[in-house]
Amino acid sequence: MTADLPEQEPDDDGELPVNDRTCIVTREAEAPEGLIRFVAGPDGRVVPDLKRQLPGRGCWVKMDRALVDRAVQRKLFARALRREVTADAELGELVDRLLVVDLVGMMNMARKAGQFITGAMKVDAAVRSGAAQAVFHAADAASDGVRKIDQARKAWTLGTNAEENIPSFSFFTSVEMDELLGQNAFIHAAALAGQAGEGVVKRATMLEKYRGVGQSGAAGDARPRNP
Repeated sequence: MTADLPEQEPDDDGELPVNDRTCIVTREAEAPEGLIRFVAGPDGRVVPDLKRQLPGRGCWVKMDRALVDRAVQRKLFARALRREVTADAELGELVDRLLVVDLVGMMNMARKAGQFITGAMKVDAAVRSGAAQAVFHAADAASDGVRKIDQARKAWTLGTNAEENIPSFSFFTSVEMDELLGQNAFIHAAALAGQAGEGVVKRATMLEKYRGVGQSGAAGDARPRNP
């Protein structure tokens, strides 16, 4: 815990130095990549700034839905932003939706770049060759299909003596993916190496962390691969 650390001097925009942001709930300092930035909109409503580009004074909350909800409940945004603001009860849900939109957009971009493939056989081959940076399953995918790809992940990890395994994510049902991705919906998919594919893995990791679920990429005792 860093609650007893001295307060940092703000910059000209009233924010802490870029490498030392502090969560307004836990008072712990962390790199910006592990935090969500919030600002006050023109109407005084608190809005998330996932790209960290909106003007004005900002405040930060760790990448954790429970902490965003707690900041709303404890009315911490007004104090952090030093003005009267309105933090909607649905703010935590809004952040989740924005993270989902960001992830889906990057999946579509990676697909166009040839760095996001779908289909059980293609995913299995990509995993066994080590080309897959991460795999994705529909939440209601048949257990047999998931099991076969999990076996491929484990075989790759054991066969290469890797300390890091290929992570696996499962966020949406097939119906939800039809709504989000349209004709690009999938049951099994894999992100491949490249800027767009690695961007998919980065955003999936953020969404998983925000939702507070455990890393689903475990295969044996290996650690998840870094995007």
